[in-house]
Amino acid sequence: MTSTKMQRTVRASALYDLLVTVGFAFPFSAPLVLSGLANMHHALQLPGSVPDATDAFTVMFANLMGSLVVVWSVFRLARPTRATGIADTAGRLSFSLAMAAALIAGASPLVAGILILELVWAAVQGIVVARKPVTVAA
Repeated sequence: MTSTKMQRTVRASALYDLLVTVGFAFPFSAPLVLSGLANMHHALQLPGSVPDATDAFTVMFANLMGSLVVVWSVFRLARPTRATGIADTAGRLSFSLAMAAALIAGASPLVAGILILELVWAAVQGIVVARKPVTVAA
């Protein structure tokens, strides 16, 4: 495994996170994203609960999560190292645990889709960063 492959994987993971979470990062966009998820939940007639896009605490926590993930994503895009990949893999497992707990507590099954993607990224990135990179001399 080359160091370049590891860097590409860490960057791809960061780009995915950036695209998925940037809408949560700002007070003006988080309610729109939360409302969109609620609309999808209701259109699919799913069981479980969805966040209230009009609740100030819900929006604040969405902003906190979104802004931290955006900053972390930009950092990994700029510095795609083995260490950031390992840290991100651990973070994905932590997020996955929180999502599983939310599902058990009655959150919308939409969370399961996000959980699956988190676990896939944790596995892909975890496998890549667990291997000692081989530097190819130019």
